Amino acid sequence: MNIVFLDAKTVGTPPNLDKLKELGEVTFYPFTHPDQTEERIKDAEVVITNKVVLGEELISKYSDNLKMIAIAATGMNNVDLEAAEKHGVVVKNVAGYATGSVAQSTFSMLFRLMQDLEYYDQYIKSGDYSKSEIFTNMDRPFHELKGKRFGIIGLGTIGQKVAQIAEAFDAEVVYYSTSGKNTDQPYKQLDLDELLKTSDVVSIHAPLNENTDNLIAFDQLKKMKVSAILINTGRGRIVNEADLAKALDKELIAGAALDVFEQEPMKKDNPLLKVQKRSGLLMLPHITWSSVEARTELIEGVYKNIREFLDG
Repeated sequence: MNIVFLDAKTVGTPPNLDKLKELGEVTFYPFTHPDQTEERIKDAEVVITNKVVLGEELISKYSDNLKMIAIAATGMNNVDLEAAEKHGVVVKNVAGYATGSVAQSTFSMLFRLMQDLEYYDQYIKSGDYSKSEIFTNMDRPFHELKGKRFGIIGLGTIGQKVAQIAEAFDAEVVYYSTSGKNTDQPYKQLDLDELLKTSDVVSIHAPLNENTDNLIAFDQLKKMKVSAILINTGRGRIVNEADLAKALDKELIAGAALDVFEQEPMKKDNPLLKVQKRSGLLMLPHITWSSVEARTELIEGVYKNIREFLDG
């Protein structure tokens, strides 16, 4: 079986990556530019892709040889699913592998903004603490999650895990369903306006679709508490980046933590890079999904999907 992994660099080096070699002859490409895709898949029977786009033209052209597309991710928007079905190409993704990683990272980002631990760490390392007349320092006051309202946008598998952790900190969990169909939950469901107006933390864990594209723009940010923190680990275009930059500089909200962006890697002229109040903005390069454990589980899922296909 001729297997091609088009963008292996996007999963790093999980300890079980070489397990894929048990399935056939595997070629690992660190990344693949659009003008390289056709040459690299033309003889492949199985293509593994994370972010490389496989559209109708390529799928139809090589469907005689191409038998399966294994997506090394949960999202399937990079593959033309209709074209694959039309030409008999099996497409499989891996769901649920990053739940723990994203949930843990959500709170890592939140506490970084809430408690400004870097400031206190530097306070000690600079020698200022050694000169202090008292045993402590309260230059940067922080608050507890206990008793605060924790609003979740998108209460799927990851959102539910985040909700459980928030409850462990004695926060009040509320949620907004972006589809309007997720109503059977043990938490209070609110409309978007009420969630934004009343929540101390707003954490986004929704997919990007027609219901969520540009969901949080300036009008929505204006409704949030000035003490509120916004977290987005869903998809970049859910939050309007220019409007968020403006809201942060106008101090309409206390802070924002982002792991996803409209374009990745981020453009050099992204307005978020020009925010003046930098202490209130935390940005990560789309890493919350990528714990070693999550990436190991991801490769295990890819392996299982291909193995099941080969076994018929």
